[in-house]
Amino acid sequence: MSTAPVRHPEPPRASPARPGAASRHRKRSLTGPKQWDKRGWAAAVAVWALVVLVFGWAIAEYGRVPATAPVGAWLAEATGEFGAWSGAWGSPAQVVSAAIASPTGAGYRDPLRGVSGLVPERIDDGVDFAGQGPVYALGDAVVTNATGTNFGWPGGGWITYRLTGGPAAGLVVYVAEDITPAVTVGQHVSSSTVLGTMFDGGDGIETGWAQLTGLSAESELPEAGSIGGLGPFPTKVGVNFDQLLESLGVRAAPNRTEAASGLLPAGYPASW
Repeated sequence: MSTAPVRHPEPPRASPARPGAASRHRKRSLTGPKQWDKRGWAAAVAVWALVVLVFGWAIAEYGRVPATAPVGAWLAEATGEFGAWSGAWGSPAQVVSAAIASPTGAGYRDPLRGVSGLVPERIDDGVDFAGQGPVYALGDAVVTNATGTNFGWPGGGWITYRLTGGPAAGLVVYVAEDITPAVTVGQHVSSSTVLGTMFDGGDGIETGWAQLTGLSAESELPEAGSIGGLGPFPTKVGVNFDQLLESLGVRAAPNRTEAASGLLPAGYPASW
């Protein structure tokens, strides 16, 4: 008997000192402190300008301050990863982008940060998105399924991975539909690993919490309300995953505030 997940159809959607200088009597410089003060003020102004730029852009883009981490930690990450940014200091836009995509304290990152034309569509079993480009893992995990030919889902893509760190350690995530896998079963991945490439196949992708077996979406289990592809939507399991994505900087789905159906099983963090 096939164990492939079955999906019901759903509607579209200073220079060095000279030798001997230390032994000479030297007058106290009257200009040095003033010059240092100017440099210090210039540095402080530059830092605050960066803060205003980053937070102003984030509020304009998302309508809120990023909730990826406490402000101090978030700003430290936004100004500390020189090597990884490869000279991003030359472009404020690159600085902002790198800051928004920085890891949270849990090590999770926005898995959809590389998708071009990303559009949130709706929450159902998981969360639906349109767009094209690479999809990353949320964080450290082990791949448990990776196929592009599982036609129980529109588009055939079915990737699952079990998180091994952070507040959701032990839970399984799925990415399904219009995605071509770039990983293999058993592979250890991180938030920098591309799981697959999302293509424009007319269905977009769906991502959310999977059953621990990796067979299908968590929302289809009795303990989550036995809600399949026909709804009712949004599901509480799907809303929970959308909350996680929101905490990483992804825009909320349009039906995010609607009454949710089903149950959130024990073991899932109630908030992010």
